[in-house]
Amino acid sequence: MREDQHQVTEAPGSAASLRAASEVLRLCGEPLTAALYLVSTPIGNLGDITLRALSVLVRADAVYCEDTRHSRTLLSHYSIRTPLRPYHEHNAEEQRPKVLGELACGKAIALISDAGTPLISDPGYKLAREAIEAGHPVVAIPGASASLAALTVSGLPTDAFFFAGFLPAREGGRRARIEELRDVPGTLAFFEAPTRTGATLADLALVLGARPAVVARELTKLHEDVRRGTLDELATYYGETEPRGEVVIVIGPPVEEDLSDAAICAMLEPALAEMSVRDAARAVAERLKAPKARVYDLALAMRRRGSDAE
Repeated sequence: MREDQHQVTEAPGSAASLRAASEVLRLCGEPLTAALYLVSTPIGNLGDITLRALSVLVRADAVYCEDTRHSRTLLSHYSIRTPLRPYHEHNAEEQRPKVLGELACGKAIALISDAGTPLISDPGYKLAREAIEAGHPVVAIPGASASLAALTVSGLPTDAFFFAGFLPAREGGRRARIEELRDVPGTLAFFEAPTRTGATLADLALVLGARPAVVARELTKLHEDVRRGTLDELATYYGETEPRGEVVIVIGPPVEEDLSDAAICAMLEPALAEMSVRDAARAVAERLKAPKARVYDLALAMRRRGSDAE
């Protein structure tokens, strides 16, 4: 190559960057239909926003959010000048009629939370419900979610899971709620405040036993941390070390214990002395979390053997 010739190289990802910018411009050039848009926003890393979400925030007539100061950081980062208005648990009753009025006038309204997918552990669901009842379109703009991010990196079963939000702050209420969730046949996910993480894990270990669990902290942020172990191991660690930042706790499903026929019959014997076969089988099956048909067959066989012995 001669000295006066220069090799032209593209920066890595430049083609993708240009294509993404072109797509945002295309979306922003299309009219936005009047509707309530539930827009997911990043849970930490500002890069975790979708092109479609950006285009909706740009074109919306207003963006309702939990904290205007917090959400202004996101909008300013992407040079979005759409008006921000507060919508949170303390003003929702007052603001909801105003939002519904704007929708009735043909406005396009975006609703966002401080981080992640709106309506998850925030009062936005009441607005969505009333918008639907009033006949207004409600459109999901999917994206980041802390609970799903924690679930996917946990290494725990994902075929069935239950998101239980925040547990009660007081010990008695917290333990009672955990007891209600003890037999849910899937992985459990909770949000928790860092100051209560140690106490919550201790209560979870007390009620649920030594299930495998994960504490995911500051997901997508600089100091992201995912700690794995049994509930009692994590309770010990966080009982001594208070975490910082946003916390998600993920817990494996209950372990199915192999119940022997002998164990079931041992519990059926006193029940059959006081109840009918059907009632005894139902009571024992519910207590042992065993299949009713199996328990009923064993109860019927025991009753027949008893009759034959007479």
